[in-house]
Amino acid sequence: MTLRSRFTLISSLSFGIVSIITSAVIFFAYYDSTKIFYFEKLRNTALISAIYYLEKDELPKNRHAQIKKEYNHLIQNNRVAVYNGNNEVTFGHNLNDRNIKPSHLQAVRTNKVVQFMSDNQFYYGIFYPDNQGDFVVFVKSPNDSFQSQIWRLSIIMISVLVLGLLVIFFLSRYLSKIVYKPISNVVERINKVDYNNISTAITSTNTNDEIEDLIKSYNKLIGRISENVLLQQNFINYVSHEFKTPLAAISGNLEVFAQRDRTPEEYHQVAKESLENVFEIENILNNLLLMSGMTKLEASHQQVRVDELIWKIYEKLQLKAKENNSSIKIQLEVTKPSLLEFPGNETLLYLAVYNIVENSIKYSCDKPVTLILSEKSNHLYIEIRDEGRGIPPDDLMKITETFYRGKNVDSVKGSGIGLSLSKSIFDHHHIVMKIDSTVNIGTSVLLEFPVYS
Repeated sequence: MTLRSRFTLISSLSFGIVSIITSAVIFFAYYDSTKIFYFEKLRNTALISAIYYLEKDELPKNRHAQIKKEYNHLIQNNRVAVYNGNNEVTFGHNLNDRNIKPSHLQAVRTNKVVQFMSDNQFYYGIFYPDNQGDFVVFVKSPNDSFQSQIWRLSIIMISVLVLGLLVIFFLSRYLSKIVYKPISNVVERINKVDYNNISTAITSTNTNDEIEDLIKSYNKLIGRISENVLLQQNFINYVSHEFKTPLAAISGNLEVFAQRDRTPEEYHQVAKESLENVFEIENILNNLLLMSGMTKLEASHQQVRVDELIWKIYEKLQLKAKENNSSIKIQLEVTKPSLLEFPGNETLLYLAVYNIVENSIKYSCDKPVTLILSEKSNHLYIEIRDEGRGIPPDDLMKITETFYRGKNVDSVKGSGIGLSLSKSIFDHHHIVMKIDSTVNIGTSVLLEFPVYS
C-alpha cells in the first residue's frame, strides 16, 4: 500500500469514526429531547383533562364551558381515562386499554406520575386528589409524528454521513497528492542520480520541514558512502603500489642473484634484504587488518601502566634510533602515580604510541626524540617531540588521513597508515591527539588522556 493510499484510508476511517460517534450522540440527544417534549405535552393534557372532568362540580358553568371550548382539541374522550380508587374508568371513553395495567395505576399512586411508550403510543399518568376521591388520570397519544421525525432524522444523518465519507475520501486523495508531491520529487531526483558519481547531493528545498530533514540525511549518507568508496579506491591503489615496491625489490634481487654463483656474504646480504621487504609487506598487512577491525573492537580494557608502556617502546626502538643517528630521551614529570594507570587495550595503545615515536625517529634528521610524561589539571599528558624536517602546513591538515603522506618525506619509507591507525586507536580510547609542526624546526605530538574516576 502506497503512502497516498494509506493517508487516504486513515483519514477516511478517522472521519468516519468521528462522524458515526457524533451522529450517534446527536441522534440519541434528539431522540431523548423529543420524547421529553411529547411527554411534557401529555402532562399538560392530563392536567387539563383532570380539571375538565373532576372540577366540573366546583367550577361555574361558563368557566367550565370556556375550558371545554379552549381545550377541546386536547381533551378527547377516546384518549383520556380517569380511574377511581377501584381502578375503574369513571370519566373518558378510553376503556379497557390493555397497555394500562394495574401496576401502572399503582405506580402513579406511589410516584405521582408515570410515563411510558407501548404499541406506538405515548402514555402519561398523573395522580389527582379531589373532593370526590383520589383519581389517576391517564392520557395517550399516537407516536406517529415522533416516529416520522426520528425516521427523517435518521435518513438525513445517514445521507450526510455517506456524503461526508465520499467528500473526505476524494479530498484526502487530492490533499495526499499535494502533501506527497515533495516526496515524489525527492524519489525522482534520487532515481536520476548518476551512480558513477554518487557523491552528487540532492538540492535542498529550504522548507525547514521533514522533507528538508530527509534530503539532509540522504546527502549525509551519500557523503559517507562516497567517502568509503573513495577510501576503498585509494586502498586498492595504494596497497597495490606499496606491495609492488618490496615485491619488485625481492624479485629483482633474486633475478640478478640467479645469473651467477655468489659468495656466502652476497647470499647473506640478498636474504637480509628480501626478509626486510617481506617484513615490510607483513607490517602493512597487519596495520590494514587492525584498521579494518577497529570498528568491531569489543571493550577489552584493563589497567595499563603508561610509563611501563613507554619504556617498552624505548627498548624496542632504541636500536633503530641509533641506526638513524638519533636517540630517545624520556622525561617523567608526573607526581601522582595514579595518573600513570589508564584503562585501555595495552596492545593497541602500544602500537599507537609506537607508530608516533617511530615516525619521529625516521624524520628526526639525526636529532634526538624526546618523550615527556607530565600532568595538568589531573590529566596525564604525553608529548613526543623531535627536531626534524617538520610537516608543511598544507600536509598538516591531512596528515592523519589514511594513506596520506607529506610532500617532504623524500626517500623515507612509509605506508601512510601508521598515523591514521594511531588516531583511530586514540579516538577509541577518548585520547585527544594534537599535532604541531614547523618545517625544518620539528614536530610535536601531544596526547591528552581523559580523567577516569
